[in-house]
Amino acid sequence: MKSRHSAFKKLNCQWQIVRHGYLRLTSHFLRALNSVSGVLGIATVIASVVCLTALIVYGGFDHTPQDAKLIFRILRACHITFIVNVLFNFLLIPAQTFRQARIIKWIMDGAILLSLLPLAYPHPEHPWIPILEKILYSRGFLVSVLAAYSGMELSYGIIAAIGKRTNPSLLLSASFLFLIIVGSLILMMPKCTVAGISYIDSLFVATSAVCITGLTTVDISQVFTPTGLLVLAILIQAGGLGIMTFTSFFALFFSGNTSIYSQLMVKDMIYSKTFNALIPTLLYILGFTIVLEAIGTAAIFLCIHGTLGLDTRNELIFSAFHSLSAFCNAGFSNLEGGLSNPSLLYSNQSIYLVISALIFAGGIGFPILVNFKNAAMRYIRLWWRKFMRRKHTSFPAHVYDLNTKVALYMTGVIFLVSTVLFFFFERNNSLYGMSLYDQVVQSIFNSWVPRSSGFSSVNPASFLNVTLLMFVVLMWIGGASQSTAGGIKVNTFATMLLNLRSIILGRSRVTAFRRTISIPSVRRAHAVIGISIVSYVIYAMVLIGLEPDISARGLLYEAASALFTVGSSLGVTPLLGTSSKLLLSSAMFLGRVGIISILVGIVRSHGDSPAHYPSDNIIIN
Repeated sequence: MKSRHSAFKKLNCQWQIVRHGYLRLTSHFLRALNSVSGVLGIATVIASVVCLTALIVYGGFDHTPQDAKLIFRILRACHITFIVNVLFNFLLIPAQTFRQARIIKWIMDGAILLSLLPLAYPHPEHPWIPILEKILYSRGFLVSVLAAYSGMELSYGIIAAIGKRTNPSLLLSASFLFLIIVGSLILMMPKCTVAGISYIDSLFVATSAVCITGLTTVDISQVFTPTGLLVLAILIQAGGLGIMTFTSFFALFFSGNTSIYSQLMVKDMIYSKTFNALIPTLLYILGFTIVLEAIGTAAIFLCIHGTLGLDTRNELIFSAFHSLSAFCNAGFSNLEGGLSNPSLLYSNQSIYLVISALIFAGGIGFPILVNFKNAAMRYIRLWWRKFMRRKHTSFPAHVYDLNTKVALYMTGVIFLVSTVLFFFFERNNSLYGMSLYDQVVQSIFNSWVPRSSGFSSVNPASFLNVTLLMFVVLMWIGGASQSTAGGIKVNTFATMLLNLRSIILGRSRVTAFRRTISIPSVRRAHAVIGISIVSYVIYAMVLIGLEPDISARGLLYEAASALFTVGSSLGVTPLLGTSSKLLLSSAMFLGRVGIISILVGIVRSHGDSPAHYPSDNIIIN
């Protein structure tokens, strides 16, 4: 009996040793899998960058057969990397893969695996399904799959960088800077220009497009080909909506492997109320943009059809480009002379009203658009409940945010005041000889354009000095926060005026619409105003010093237009030297990203000191 107990104890001990060894082996194996997965993930992101670069080079340059063969070897290497990544995820870590990926991600992975067929099995002489075989073995299918998969993996890489608690301000700035550099290189490709372009001009135009400014050192209509205009439109759209909006949408929509911190960053970026509303809100922003730009394209086409001497295809290109440029408040035009072309200015004025509506929609701000959507859905639900239950249902008192009310109210006031003043100042000057209706339309249009869009129907160089001064003030104010507009934003300007009202009335709190504006909002508003004025003075002084042969009037206007990302000019942009172009490029970049955001990202936060110092007063006024 004793020997049997001893044998059982020995057997149990051996079992525990085997079990412990198995668990250790399993732990090491899982750790090795995670390490390989991490390395493979990094390799996939690098391959995505290389793949997109190779595709851009292939599409933008003319190649010899040897160069084309080299490019496709690079693409094939990237293709193999993608296939290894997909197979590794499906075969070795299937549980984690299926738990984290959404169905569209599976479709993309399936497309990559499907593209393996031409590699493993040569093109058959007698295919079973000729159409399917023709698609799978075509070069277009491979290029499309590689481009889509590369874009998706890059989105994951960016959202993963957010998950590593990278400073969002620096991440946003870096994404804009990356897009500017890539865009400047693409615009230099032979297929993008008619007769070539210098790098400094390409950099300036790319910066202006990404920062949705509209200043340009070259004639867009004469320098860029349809391919170049397409690249320019992509840069404008990406800069207007924000690179992070696109990448966050793809990462959240295609995959579920984002961290809580990543979702918090995206939630704050798109002004979403809850985590559950992240995907719907992103879809709403992108969908609203596409639908509105499509409607704008149709409206502009109806306005200009048969008036510019273009065929239908070029009229559609003109309409789509101007609809996108207007909604994104970019101010670029692919027509010689822009919107001041006599064929437009002295014909149907309705195009200026359409452009004004698009500028307003893009400059009102995505948080307000989201608030409109939420309010509409809330009203619909309440009306439906009232209809179904057939009893009185009280509507909520605060459906619209304070931000929405303040921005819309201030936008309306600025619009009315600037329209009346422009009509009063210019009716006997630049608008002289026009009918009353045309003068009113031009006053409406020119009250919107200096707020950020940069379009010109009447040459600003012909304006009175008092009109130019008003334009500079409107440039400084800009549009609403979190919009495609520039300037300090109407929200900031309204907060300053409300604080001024509180000081004059002797109130201790800043209030509006029966709400109290928080102290941090007031402090940030004054910080933005202060730093905008200081920045403008510095840029204007340096620009005047660099260009002593150009009139100070034009340079002061140019500095305001660049820093507040407006794009309007008195015609001095093409006359600038290389140093001045670089200076204004930095001004457009800082104006789009936000100087305070960059400072917050660079300077480490110290917080308040634990010591409480005695308070004292500084003599003001």
